[in-house]
Amino acid sequence: MTRTRYAADRGLTTRMTVTMFLLGLLYVVFVGVLIALGVRAVVVLLFAAGLLLVQFLLSDKIALFAMHGRVVSPQEAPELHGVVDRLAALANMPKPKVAVADSDVPNAFATGRGQKTSVVCVTTGLLRRLEPAELEGVLSHEMSHIAHRDVAVMTIASFLGIVAGLMTRVALYTGLGRGRGDRNALPVGLIILLVSALVYAVSFLLTRALSRYRELAADRAGALLTQRPSALASALVKVSGEMARIPTRDLREAEPFNAFYFAPALSGGRGGVGLAALFATHPPLERRLDQLRRISAELGRGV
Repeated sequence: MTRTRYAADRGLTTRMTVTMFLLGLLYVVFVGVLIALGVRAVVVLLFAAGLLLVQFLLSDKIALFAMHGRVVSPQEAPELHGVVDRLAALANMPKPKVAVADSDVPNAFATGRGQKTSVVCVTTGLLRRLEPAELEGVLSHEMSHIAHRDVAVMTIASFLGIVAGLMTRVALYTGLGRGRGDRNALPVGLIILLVSALVYAVSFLLTRALSRYRELAADRAGALLTQRPSALASALVKVSGEMARIPTRDLREAEPFNAFYFAPALSGGRGGVGLAALFATHPPLERRLDQLRRISAELGRGV
């Protein structure tokens, strides 16, 4: 396991550990309730575990396919590869595969279960809009996700919500209408539906909270590695501003992948308050910029 020069983040490590523990506990309880209600959950669990294994092993290929990305060679994108080469050497980590997605939405993402199987992908819209220093800041942010291994954690955590939905459907199909001989008792299917909704809601909020923190951690680690927080701040402002000029239809197509993007395609709650903030995959832009200003002050530079 390669040790990188990206700044360690104990807060991120703690949050990932606690989140995965709570999600695991939540699903153990969920399965226990299903079994207690007479639902045969073993087959569902085995099927869900198989799907999880496939997604974990093929997460890079699945993400690239879903987001229309294509791995490019150094000959096809020499400048992009040059930036990734420099960052990989600076961070003392294996160079990830480099991909480009043909999309005007200015964004980037990293995926893969580990450093040696990772991919960093940028859109053509991002390449057209950013200066070299800004692009370096974005790529440093994305590569810090790989270094901190939060890509794999988020892949697993986000999949658990899918498992809940799958188990709910099967449980309802096999258990709906089953009673315990008491006509006044709630139908089993209704109980399963209520429990499943609660499980999904809690897991959703846990993964979103982790997602917001991991973005702040990636901003900090990426800025400290390059020693240029101002470049990352400039990229954030530029990408957020340009996003408003992209057709809403294109943004909505990209929105399902917000949790993996450098900046959300569509985002509510930018002020960081209200229910929208709880559902957000990223912290508010203002909070990210404030953190980068503090890092600049620490380094003796102004954002």
